[in-house]
Amino acid sequence: MAKPDYERKTSTASTIFSRLVAEARSRGGLTIADALELMGRSGFGFVMLLLALPALIPIPGPFGMIFGSALAIVSLQFAVGLESLWLPSLLADRRISAKAFDALERYASPLVRRIERFVRPGRMKAYAGPRMPYLLALPIFCLAVAVALPIPFGNLAPVAALCAIAVGLIERDGLVVLLGLGMTLIALAITGALLYMMAGVIPWI
Repeated sequence: MAKPDYERKTSTASTIFSRLVAEARSRGGLTIADALELMGRSGFGFVMLLLALPALIPIPGPFGMIFGSALAIVSLQFAVGLESLWLPSLLADRRISAKAFDALERYASPLVRRIERFVRPGRMKAYAGPRMPYLLALPIFCLAVAVALPIPFGNLAPVAALCAIAVGLIERDGLVVLLGLGMTLIALAITGALLYMMAGVIPWI
């Protein structure tokens, strides 16, 4: 089977993501490694979307912990400019069912489309250029860790920030990338507050 053309610059993030979901349906599901291979080295933005959005799936399963951990590892690899992405087999071989991908499209795609309404391709493109993934790796790593933490509803703000940065990179809209960085500060502050509250509610043993 020919590799789908996920790198066409005329496609929006939501369109490309929908194609990935369709591929998952045709195969009866995908492993994380399969999904990354289909995306190819099409850009940090696409990989971010792929690994951030599953944390929003409202079905049983530690999706936040799995995909947040994967994104944390990948962000460090982008920071040092590795040519190919690597994940430990425990994460890479994790299979996501077609049903989960359907739920992902149903619940996560609206968030991406809402962000896309504010996109203007080429705006402030210096802040969405090819060097930005190196500069964004640290804040994205912090957001990925926040997504991976087992905090009830704690991954919503970090995922929203990740999606804004990802869409900004995909569409080369530097203003949306900067907006995502602003959302990052808010998301990390919320995560810190939730951790503080949990530390007060759960007694130390």
